[in-house]
Amino acid sequence: MKYVSTDKAPAAIGPYSQGISVNGVFYSSGQIPLTAKGEMAEGGIIEQTHQVFANLKAVLAEAGSSLDRVIKATVFVKDMDDFAQLNEIYASYFGDHKPARSTVEVARLPKDAKVEIEVIALTTAASE
Repeated sequence: MKYVSTDKAPAAIGPYSQGISVNGVFYSSGQIPLTAKGEMAEGGIIEQTHQVFANLKAVLAEAGSSLDRVIKATVFVKDMDDFAQLNEIYASYFGDHKPARSTVEVARLPKDAKVEIEVIALTTAASE
């Protein structure tokens, strides 16, 4: 088991790691729209979703993976009325790659974020 940590994504704000790799699979912690400096991204669902993907790309890269190796994503959204905009941005990052996904509306997210996404991905150590 390998703990994954990069300064290109926000540090964990609690007793957890940015992610863990085990047996060729990377499990990310949920990424919220904090910058690498720990500041909340300004703006609405569009800006916050882009920041979440910047964070995901950073931790995936540190783990030896990338968005095209994601096999499952879980999306937590504060307001399902933001789903269409979130979904459009989400699709732009994955293109033709379509990992399994769950999307859940939640009452509240850390730091009052509008969106949080966690992923499971294969690493370069994985055999497909």
